[in-house]
Amino acid sequence: MIALAPFYPIVDSADWVRRIVAVGAKLIQLRIKERPFDEVRGEVRDALAICARHGAQLVVNDHWEAALAEGADFIHLGQGDLDGADLKAIRAKAVRLGVSTHDHAELERALAVAPDYVALGPIYPTTLKAMPWAPQGLERIGEWKRLIGRRPLVAIGGITLERAGLCLAAGADCVSVVSDVVKHADPIVRARAWIEITRAAA
Repeated sequence: MIALAPFYPIVDSADWVRRIVAVGAKLIQLRIKERPFDEVRGEVRDALAICARHGAQLVVNDHWEAALAEGADFIHLGQGDLDGADLKAIRAKAVRLGVSTHDHAELERALAVAPDYVALGPIYPTTLKAMPWAPQGLERIGEWKRLIGRRPLVAIGGITLERAGLCLAAGADCVSVVSDVVKHADPIVRARAWIEITRAAA
């Protein structure tokens, strides 16, 4: 099984990747929505180069074709993304795979594709996007960890710096965050704080 850095920020551009890995983030997801394929591929290419220079791991969300075209070695797919993704092509390239889950049925489906990590969310209420699922809570983290065994578990959704340690203590291997960093008044200072807190708690 792979090991994941405990701080797992999600950003929407190569520029954000540059800013966050420059302060020490070692695992970062590039999640781009509603942009043309060529633009996405260019962002993936730039983000991969940045991560290579900083010794960081880039995970490409959803855009598996762009990820494979640019030689990415880690892809994250949501449940809807699983429907259209060519999992055989992904595995043929030995690309690692993370999958989102929100309930037991989705977890069963995720485990059927042998993911390298499983994400669970939303742990807390989130304002980032409308969610049809109730907050999972800390107890569900422990349950999920028991069910997935040695695979890393990523906790996501409504997690703040103050809640990160609670998620790690409950059984998560790393915590994923969007708003608490990129929407913070000083995102770089906030990212540094996240790195310090999660490393101490992991």
